[in-house]
This record gives sequence, structure tokens and C-alpha cells, in this order.
Amino acid sequence: MNTPTDTTSRVAQLTNRLTEGASPQDIVQALQQTLKDEKDFHRLFDALLIEYRLNHDLPITQPTSLDNLPADSEVDFRKAYMDAARQVGTLFLEDGGLSDAWAYFRTIGEPEPVRAAIEKIRIPREPDEKFDEIMNLALYEGAHVAKGLEFLLKTHGTCNTVTAFGQLQQQMTVEERRTCAAMMVNNIYADLQANIRRDVEARMPVLSADASVSELIKGRDWLFAEGNYHIDVSHLHSTVGFARALEADDPELPLAVELCEYGSMLSGPLQYPGDLPFDDFYKGHLWFLNALAGKDVDGGLAYFMKRLQDEPDEPDRQLIAYVLLDLAQRVGRLEQSLKEAAPLVSRMEDPNGFSFAKLCVDTGLTDELAAAAADNDDVLSYAIARLAGSTDADAATDAPAE
Repeated sequence: MNTPTDTTSRVAQLTNRLTEGASPQDIVQALQQTLKDEKDFHRLFDALLIEYRLNHDLPITQPTSLDNLPADSEVDFRKAYMDAARQVGTLFLEDGGLSDAWAYFRTIGEPEPVRAAIEKIRIPREPDEKFDEIMNLALYEGAHVAKGLEFLLKTHGTCNTVTAFGQLQQQMTVEERRTCAAMMVNNIYADLQANIRRDVEARMPVLSADASVSELIKGRDWLFAEGNYHIDVSHLHSTVGFARALEADDPELPLAVELCEYGSMLSGPLQYPGDLPFDDFYKGHLWFLNALAGKDVDGGLAYFMKRLQDEPDEPDRQLIAYVLLDLAQRVGRLEQSLKEAAPLVSRMEDPNGFSFAKLCVDTGLTDELAAAAADNDDVLSYAIARLAGSTDADAATDAPAE
């Protein structure tokens, strides 16, 4: 064999690691070490799969392909593929290559290592191209959406963050929406509170140093005279809408209610309508968020029930029914609202969104699911109801007596 004379080449590094009569395993090990030394982790991924194929008498060309495998080898090969991706992704993480690491961890459905790495990122004094790459990875590639929005808020401000949140919220998990909603409520509330305080103190002293927004605006209608406002009203509008993702025990929920109270005092042209049933935007959100917080739950449910009963348009009734059921479930009053809303949403089965069957099964209302399925002649949902009901009955029978 002719040995390359260029000792800096990768082939030279490989051959220098081999002794006379090197075995196939020796060659593979030397290949992997050479690629590690060169930090060529993408090709190391191939080399790891070459080793697996070699050990299992499989073709060693096109090492990442499934096309050249016997059917009975696919399951084990997929496991080796995931192991190799995990190993290479970890090497990229250790070397600071988050984007490359994400390509491997996302492929095998293991986002946590990259999420954990992004959690440790600190915003530099002067954000640079490398930081922007990490922010885009977190935000737009889904590696850590909540952290990405936090980065965006702190480096690009509220306007860009509101826009990004609005675009991405349907792709977020429930917990991500909740986290981001809390962040935006805190941000808008702090700005609004400071701006109102300055306006009030220009005319009179404020007695309490930590006066809330509600306390600052109480009895001071002049703050809103002649269309006056203290925050970008489109940002306020969006953030109040985001706040529906909060839960009852979130400390930001009372702040969101105060934002609604402020919004409801703005002049009419500044109160932008929303989609039904939030066309009267701040009034609807006051009912929703107060009920979510446990204040006048009956009144909140009654408000949306009346909106449902009074709405003649069928598609709009579906929108209202969805909001009503969402609120009713979250305040523990689902059963009383289901009868009215079920005919409108019982056919809604989105694999990645709202599922009427899942709602009923998760809340133990399998009889209601069965009844709706029978009305719709939906044999699949009816079977799900019967099966879930049987499972619940068996669990109750097996439970030890107290």
C-alpha cells in the first residue's frame, strides 16, 4: 500500500494509526478516532454506523440508509442509528455546536439535551451573529421556544416578540404558551404601571410606592381623556389574548385581569375587537380571566353560555362553544356546559389540536361521549366511549375499599 506523504492529511492520520495486518475493527477504530480529532462529527456518524454494519455482516456502503438492509435487521439498526445520533449530538454540544447537535437530537425525538444547553445561555452585552443563530434555533426551529422568546424580548423588544408569539403559539405546547404568556404579561404590566405612574405623578403625589395598575387608574378617568393611553394598545390587546394560556395559580393572572380593566377604560376606537366570543374584547376577557381565577365562575360561564345561545351563525357558535368548554373544563364545571356545547364540537377531532373524544375521556364523561357519538352515528367515537368506560369501571372495581 502507498502511504500518503502529506502527514497532515486525514488519510495520513488514519494510516499512521494502523499497524501491519490491521483488522477491519482496527481500521474502523482508527477512522473514528481520526474523525474525532478533526471534529468531523457528521462523518463520525457514518463511521459509527459502518462499525455496526461491519459487526453484523451488513453492507458498509451508504451506512445511514435503510434501503440496503434485510427486513429483519431494521429494528436493531434503528436502535444503533439512534445511539450514534445521540453520541454525535453530544459531541457537538460539548463543542458548542448547538445547531448541529439539534439536527441529531431532533431526528431521534430527544430535545432535552439541547434545551438544557440553551437554558444555560446568557445574553451577551453585544448580541452577535452566534447569539442570533442560537436565538433562531430556539425560537424558529423549536429547540426551546419559550427561551427563544425571552431572548427576543430582551434583545429586540416588545413589538417583535408579540409578533413572533402570535405566529408561533399554535406550534407551542400548552406549557410553552403558559410560560410565554406569563413573561409577556409581566413585561407589559411593568411598562404600563411605570407609564401611568409618571402621568399621575405629573399632577399629584402617589401615596403608595408600589401602587398597582388598578389602584393607579381608580377614580382617575382623566387618564383616558381625549383618547389618551399609556402603552401600545396593539401590544396590550395581544398580551391580554395570550393571557388565556395562564392557569388559576399563576401570579400573572391577577395582573392580566388588571390589564383588562385598563383596556376596558380606553376610548372605543382603541379597543380593538377580537374573534368571537371576544368581539367585545376586554369585557369578554374580564369574564374569562376572572372565572379562571375563581371569581364569579358562575357569571363567567353564564356570559359565554348566553353568547352561545344568542349566536345564530353555526361556525361562530362552534368558536364560542370551544371557548366555553375550555373555560368550563379548567374551572371544573365541564359537565354542566357539555350538553349545550356538545352538538357543536362533538365532530371536532384534530390529531394535533382539540379532540372532543379526548376531552370526554380525560374528564370521565364517557356517557356524554357515547350519547354524542350515537347522535352523530360515529361508530369510532362510540367504541372509544365504551372502551374507556369499561376501563374506568374495571379500575373502580379493582380499587381497594377504604
